[in-house]
Amino acid sequence: MTILDALPEIDSAEISERSYCGVSHGTLGELYQGPFWQGSEPHISIVSLPVDKFSWCHFTESPDAPPGDPTGLAGRPKSAKAIDLFLEYYGEKPRPGRWEYFSELEVGKGMASSTADIIATIRCLFNLYGITYDQQMVMRILDRIERADSVFLDEFALYLSGRHQVVQNFGRDVGFYACYVVEDGHVDTEAIGAQLIDHYREFETEYAACLEELTHAFTAGDARGVARSSSRSASLSQRIVPKSSHDEMLANQERFAADGIFVAHTGTVIGYLFTERPDRFTMDELSSFFKRLGQQCYFAKGGWGHV
Repeated sequence: MTILDALPEIDSAEISERSYCGVSHGTLGELYQGPFWQGSEPHISIVSLPVDKFSWCHFTESPDAPPGDPTGLAGRPKSAKAIDLFLEYYGEKPRPGRWEYFSELEVGKGMASSTADIIATIRCLFNLYGITYDQQMVMRILDRIERADSVFLDEFALYLSGRHQVVQNFGRDVGFYACYVVEDGHVDTEAIGAQLIDHYREFETEYAACLEELTHAFTAGDARGVARSSSRSASLSQRIVPKSSHDEMLANQERFAADGIFVAHTGTVIGYLFTERPDRFTMDELSSFFKRLGQQCYFAKGGWGHV
């Protein structure tokens, strides 16, 4: 008797149900968010801080399900629109099956949960229809849905979130270990857009210096320099979307030997950046510190480089 003989028989119904998946990482906000000038107009530009937390989109083909079964898309109108746009562009028809989603990213907190769902959906569609992945097509779909984070990229970049334009790539050499909290509240990214532009005009010089410093640090592969620039950007953000933990964190940064502070500029995430993973004793102390501030902290790998 061989190993193959010992394998259980597979029901033909199981064979008919094939599953496909798409995955996208999220962010812990941004290392920088500020103006990028084109002509006389400032545009919202970001350098996202990618995090090893993800959104998944699953599609299971099933002959018993209706084509494009909308049940699993309830509450995800942007993902549903991405499906429609994809099918329209490639001239495909909906297939019978079930959509399912799972995410580690909190909604409305600045972790790019919406964009990650869209990207995961599009990647699942490329796999489902056996079409070669096309980054430009992804950006065209995003352009018709929302101002987006750059979670479709596998490197750091200065990105115009409203125009879906990559201004400058910064590579994959820089990495961090992050300790962060998610404060209460919700920030309406779309509603605050006009206020951000006014804020950027008022502090144009400060933002220009911050972006220049950040660009130089990335070019030099200087992770600590990137973290310092992130702190500078976070402090500028306090003037428009303040975080309640910011001042205490700034006052205690040296105590924890943190290299910088980052925030979700239009969200509620704030945390410390470390270029080396904190030891477990420091993790204990960080957890106690944030607990005294009334927050539960989390730890995660951020960026692309090794930590």
